[in-house]
Amino acid sequence: MTRALFLFLLYACCLSAHAAPDAALVRQLADDDSSVKVAAIQQLTLSADPDTLRVLAAMAEDGLYLAGDQVVIIDGDKAFDAATGTPIKAPENAESVTINNRIRGELASALAALKLFDTDVNVRLASAQKLQSSVSGEMAPLLARALEKESDARIRALLTLAHAQASLGSADPVVRLAAVRALSETSSPAIKSVLLPLTDKAKEPDNRVRFATISATKAIDARLARAENLGRVFSGLSLGSILLLGALGLAITYGVMGVINMAHGELLMVGAYAAYAMQSVFRSYFPQAIDWYLPAAIPVAFFAAAAVGVLMERTVIRWLYGRTLETLLASWGVSLVLIQAARVLFGAQNVEVSNPSWMSGGIELLPNLILPWNRIVIVGFALFVLTLVWVLMNKTRLGMFVRAVTQNRAMAGCVGVPTARIDTLAFALGAGIAGLGGLALSQISNVGPDMGQGYIVDAFMVVVLGGVGQLAGAVWAALGLGVATKLLEGWAGAVIAKIAVLVFIIVFIQKRPQGIFALKGRSVE
Repeated sequence: MTRALFLFLLYACCLSAHAAPDAALVRQLADDDSSVKVAAIQQLTLSADPDTLRVLAAMAEDGLYLAGDQVVIIDGDKAFDAATGTPIKAPENAESVTINNRIRGELASALAALKLFDTDVNVRLASAQKLQSSVSGEMAPLLARALEKESDARIRALLTLAHAQASLGSADPVVRLAAVRALSETSSPAIKSVLLPLTDKAKEPDNRVRFATISATKAIDARLARAENLGRVFSGLSLGSILLLGALGLAITYGVMGVINMAHGELLMVGAYAAYAMQSVFRSYFPQAIDWYLPAAIPVAFFAAAAVGVLMERTVIRWLYGRTLETLLASWGVSLVLIQAARVLFGAQNVEVSNPSWMSGGIELLPNLILPWNRIVIVGFALFVLTLVWVLMNKTRLGMFVRAVTQNRAMAGCVGVPTARIDTLAFALGAGIAGLGGLALSQISNVGPDMGQGYIVDAFMVVVLGGVGQLAGAVWAALGLGVATKLLEGWAGAVIAKIAVLVFIIVFIQKRPQGIFALKGRSVE
């Protein structure tokens, strides 16, 4: 007898712990009035009952039906009583419960709130993140209960913000004030939008709450501005990395041979099309390894651009050394030939070069500051190439010869340096580095026949500003111009930023013609 009584009490406790949703509220889900449905969803959500999650999920998936006065869930050939979950015979004349966009939005918020009580921490985290953009005042009690039970620090932080947003609609000014103070520590544009109505005296009669809200919005504005500036600095660094890859090769060729190569931008284009070609090869023959087309394209881009550079130097540039104007015009003609060749081979329209999956997405430092992986990789790649070039120029025999020819060509030739061969190798090296720059550029910009035209002037500005033949000068000039350009674009627009940078370089070169780092040597002195 005692055993039977114990089992009966245990069963009753289980029933009370998992009580079915209120049948009257479930019936209201099938009401014709959307406002009645919304009210029923909100009241059912507050129960935080697992069976409520089942009912609302069925409603969101168009699986809720009305058969007479009974609300049922139909899943294929099976039917269940919506309120109790009991299997029933499938009704013959059941009508689907219609939902509009308003109801769908309410259901999405309700389902996210109910998942805050899931046993899986990842489910709770995703739910808390989703609620940041869709929380209503009616959810405050539910969020408070979830906050009490939550042990994960990341989820607790998100729930604190969501609860504060929900508490802004409280009738108690003390609660609203506490909510404003909690939200003032964030850096989210969405939360700023939530707080803005409370700065109006017509909507917030309590002076303490209103003044605290004004201070909170100003603090959020300041943090947003700092984050935007950090984002511009990072964008400037990535732009500077592209300019650096383009200018490194130009610094070598211009420093060694004094050649103004107007086709240098088209060498960037060759590297970008090499990336496109390797992507096409991998899509056709190695689709399972498509994410690795980019590493495979690195040597292809370098040697393709280097081969074009050797061909230019052997056929055109070699016969025009010492004649600056002629080399400028001839290389400009070569650039037109390369552009037309790209149009014939690949078409006049831009081609699509996709980021590998491991370069997709980014690192979210702040709600309005995400550092894309493709730009992070480009900055790292530019530093890697810069390191290799520095080792080549300072630790190898070829680098010593290049530096010797740069400083004093005649004396280098007198002591046995093969200046003609060094010219060819230096041109190939500079062209190959430009090809790597085009490879990097293909990951953040359109790839087309004219893509190099927009970078040749900037690359020359980097070389002149940094100092001819100086790697350190090229680094500082490229990164400085990139960051300055992006900061000025954020404040004054792209056109004014370009003009301001150009005016600065003109004034700087007038005061210091040798650039940031002057080249040392007997011929210079």
